[in-house]
Amino acid sequence: MQRLWTRWVWAVLVAAAMTSLQAASLAYEEHATEVIYNSLKRHGKAGFLQRFYKRLLFLPAWMHEKGLSRPAQGFFDEILHDETLERESRLYQDARILYDEARTLYRTDAPFLEKMKMEFRISLLYKAYTDYRYFGSINWGAFKARIANLKVNDVSTEWEVHRPQADVAGMVEKALLGADLRRLMRQADPEAYHYRALRKELVRYMKLRDAGGWPHVTLKNRVLKPEMKDPGVKQLRERLRVSGEYTRCFDSKESDVYDGCLQEAVKRFQRTHGLAADGVVGPATLRELNVPIEQRITTLRLNLDRIKWLNPRRPKRHIIINIPFFTLYFEENGMLAFHTPVIVGKPDHPTPIFSDEVEIIVLNPYWNVPKNIVQKEMIPKLMKDPYALERQGIEIYDGWGKNARKIDPASVDWAQYRYSKRLPFRFAQPPGRKNALGKVKFLFPNRFSVYMHDTPTKPLFKRTKRAFSHGCVRLGKPIELLEYFASFEPNVDFDKAERILEGKKNTYIRLKEKVPVDIVYLTAWVDYDGTLQFRGDVYGYDRMQLKSFKRW
Repeated sequence: MQRLWTRWVWAVLVAAAMTSLQAASLAYEEHATEVIYNSLKRHGKAGFLQRFYKRLLFLPAWMHEKGLSRPAQGFFDEILHDETLERESRLYQDARILYDEARTLYRTDAPFLEKMKMEFRISLLYKAYTDYRYFGSINWGAFKARIANLKVNDVSTEWEVHRPQADVAGMVEKALLGADLRRLMRQADPEAYHYRALRKELVRYMKLRDAGGWPHVTLKNRVLKPEMKDPGVKQLRERLRVSGEYTRCFDSKESDVYDGCLQEAVKRFQRTHGLAADGVVGPATLRELNVPIEQRITTLRLNLDRIKWLNPRRPKRHIIINIPFFTLYFEENGMLAFHTPVIVGKPDHPTPIFSDEVEIIVLNPYWNVPKNIVQKEMIPKLMKDPYALERQGIEIYDGWGKNARKIDPASVDWAQYRYSKRLPFRFAQPPGRKNALGKVKFLFPNRFSVYMHDTPTKPLFKRTKRAFSHGCVRLGKPIELLEYFASFEPNVDFDKAERILEGKKNTYIRLKEKVPVDIVYLTAWVDYDGTLQFRGDVYGYDRMQLKSFKRW
């Protein structure tokens, strides 16, 4: 009895809210509710329709007495005007056909049960579309299963992802009470990582493709340098005109001479594709120029779908480390406040994809060498020369406790520990000029034992592709990052820290304000200047995820 009373009250509220159905009969609503409730009793309670209509107290969402409901009109408007949906896709075609069929039911005064069948069909279409829009096409279960047992040099490559929180039933519930479903659906789109700007770029690239795309560039010369003549220059100019890097200059004759105007366009292209912006068209630049536009569209889709599963939290201060871009971005109130080039893990020592918080800054850190590095890289050296590590300043202790003693490496038979599960020694590099962690490190405790730190290998930052570490993130501007922390963190006194860094005293600073860190893997995104950027698939994750990428 209580259930019937609750449903009746809900029906009255909905009927009052839907101005487009002022003449709707309460009897129709009650009849529809009864049919929906009894039909779904035969289905498992875990099914989408069961959950969806239970949330709506088994009221019809789409098929009302005199016509499609206002939420139904909003839903069909949204899906049929979604420019990211390929017009030949099954999802778009199903929506177009279903919309025509639903309207036909009202023009032909179809039986009530036919309208209820259509009600369920539209709900299943709504589920498919919201799955596409908010959850994306990456089969995360298949991907995670594929890499769950994949360990590269004992380093886990598992991704930590965050399931999207889009409340698809709740949006319809609000729409039945008068809210605009299209607006609710757009508000549920991600905002982080410049998702909406990247979505616009996808639409732009789809329109470029439909208009014919860009030409393949073939050069007579293996390397095209300024002022050289080449028949392929005209193709190059047209290629960059289509994608937007080239705009006609007043002093350009647009001949087959590689002139200054076209050189500037090439430099813009190189900067947005992670290449050295020297204006020289060599094999690497030519390879990027000739990536088919369809492949770029696929990359855009893949990265949009990754963003949907990234950490959605957007606190006041936030650090993003994008591995394929080899860059750390420090956001404050959504704006770029600081950035620095970084070195990330080698493909055989990949930096993991996860989120955590910076809690501690260490000045003049010790480097406690991880066991896998000791066994795979250091013990083989000790077996040849027991004093081989002295040149690196690495000390060996007989344990990890405070009273652990420094030992003579020549006193140990290192062969027995080469593959041993137990290693009773601590290999440590004390603070100093040779220390692999440099002068400062930033700790965000995690199960991967990954952190950010300074490095003595500064020349590597001159490279455009910087995958050289064992998994940790080396900073190009560590002292500047420390100074930025000091601008808002009361426990960091930069002047005092500078004095400590002049010596070798190991010092820990616990932060009052923890700063979230997200290590992400985006091979395409829109930067803080609004420019679309592409980068290489440094760890091969694009290829791996595309193997189980759903085609709608």
